[in-house]
Order: sequence, then structure tokens, then C-alpha cells
Amino acid sequence: MRTFPFLQTVQWLRVLRVLLGLYMAAHGITRAAVGTVDDFGGFLTQTGFPFGLMLAWGITTTEILGGFVLAAGFLVRALCAVFAFQHVMGIVLVHAPRGWFTVGHQVGGAEYSVLLLVCFLLVASTTRPASSLATVGSER
Repeated sequence: MRTFPFLQTVQWLRVLRVLLGLYMAAHGITRAAVGTVDDFGGFLTQTGFPFGLMLAWGITTTEILGGFVLAAGFLVRALCAVFAFQHVMGIVLVHAPRGWFTVGHQVGGAEYSVLLLVCFLLVASTTRPASSLATVGSER
């Protein structure tokens, strides 16, 4: 069977895994580089989370390190679960109150985060539990 376009499904899943990991790493790196970790910590504290600043740094560090680890193909299911949970919390606390659309009719809505959540769940559900790179992205 010919593949469209150019790659087989399992290969596209690997591409998606790498891009998701790099996306998360970029998200954390940008937050740290721009200097908004303190603001994020303040938001978490104001929302009712204890130790907001420590939590913000933990999340940022997890995004950076975990993103690169995910892109490399290690701890795929665990990291996808962590990042999926993070997106659920982002949807609940930030995006859903702003509506559905990210841009256009509304700003900051949930649509992009919902898409990323589904992508993390897809990658996790199609990856065999193993520590070997040979099975990462392998379908069941």
C-alpha cells in the first residue's frame, strides 16, 4: 500500500512525538528566558495553589527537560500523561473561561490546548510501554 504523504502512520506518530516534545521545551524555555516564571507563580498562588512560585519553576523545568526527553523518545507514555494533565489544567484554569477560539472571535480560548491534549493522548496510546527507542511510536 502506498503511503500518503510519503510516510507511514507510525512514522507520522514519531514526527508528532518529536514536535510535541520540542513544543513543550520551547514553551518552558520561552517562559524562563522572557522572565515570566514569577508571574506564572503569582497566578498559581492567586488561583489557590500552595507554593505557586516553586510549582511554576517545577512546571517550567518539566517542560524544558521533559520536552527534550519526549522528543528523544524516552518516557513517552509518562511524559505524555504529565503534559496532557498540564493541558487539562490550563484549559480549566485559563482557556475555557475565555471561550473556544484562540484567535479571531475570541482570544486565548481552549481550541489549541484541546488539540494538543488529544495529540498527547494519541502518542501515549500508540506507544508500546518499553524503554527501548525501537518500540517508541510502535502501534499495538
